[in-house]
Amino acid sequence: MTAKLIHVAAAAIEDDQGRILISKRHAHVHQGGLWEFPGGKLESGETVSQALQRELLEELNVTSLRSEPLIRITHHYTDRSVLLDVHRVKEFAGSPQGMEGQPLQWLHPQQMRAEDFPAADRPILSALRLPDCYLITGHDPAQRAGFIERLGQALSGGLSLVQLRAHELPDEAYRLLLETVLIHCRNQGARLLINRPQYPERWVGRADGIHLTRYQLMAMERRLEGAGLLGASCHDPVELRQAERLGLDYALLSPVQQTRSHPAAQPLGWERFARWVDDVNLPVYALGGVGMDDLLRAKWNGGQGIAGISGFWPSQKPKP
Repeated sequence: MTAKLIHVAAAAIEDDQGRILISKRHAHVHQGGLWEFPGGKLESGETVSQALQRELLEELNVTSLRSEPLIRITHHYTDRSVLLDVHRVKEFAGSPQGMEGQPLQWLHPQQMRAEDFPAADRPILSALRLPDCYLITGHDPAQRAGFIERLGQALSGGLSLVQLRAHELPDEAYRLLLETVLIHCRNQGARLLINRPQYPERWVGRADGIHLTRYQLMAMERRLEGAGLLGASCHDPVELRQAERLGLDYALLSPVQQTRSHPAAQPLGWERFARWVDDVNLPVYALGGVGMDDLLRAKWNGGQGIAGISGFWPSQKPKP
């Protein structure tokens, strides 16, 4: 007999230093002694937003003033199944207190250890460590000076996750470009991912992570060792499930909308995007025909945010 799914609203409450509030479960309850994100079960007739407000008031004596979806997770323990609806709370009123005697702690996402949390909560850590906008580099990588100028423009806007995609370059030219791009990303506090169409294992350790093509993803039997941040391009539920099975940190799902670069490709649309994303427990970016105007829509449809080239990559070099 399949266990009833327990629907839980959970909050990743963020302070002005970028830290997230976590609370410790009492020893006598399910998953006792582990840290978690505040929240609780939905009561009959409640929406996720209503349950979140009630739980935060009861547990912490705070009120959420502004929140947005972060990730939805379905997890099956041996004795129960849970659906976590996790929202990031960006503004709140009150000073958090453990109203039920639970210890509280503020931590930056990078300080959180997966083993300190219930298994169901661990994908939340991945989502918290990723930004909501993801830049894929654009055209003319062989025109190095102009390419670097465009990169600088994009990074100055606050982007913090960059994929260096330049399949037209041979390996040596890509390596030289990578060295320069990495310096610029480091100077701006951005992480850099390598995307090469062949032999991704050869590039491990040269930047902050690796991005896999759909073909590389489907050919793998286990996570690429030492890859750092690891993601992949996906186009259907089979590829998304493979990304989840291998323990990837994120996936790109495309094309969500019509694109000029691939006009013949059939777009998924937001409804199908949401349905496919809801079936896996990992952060998924919407890619293809999306821009900043679609960011909140992507989040409300289950996405981590948006990824793209044209939406972020300057079309021309800056004028002197």
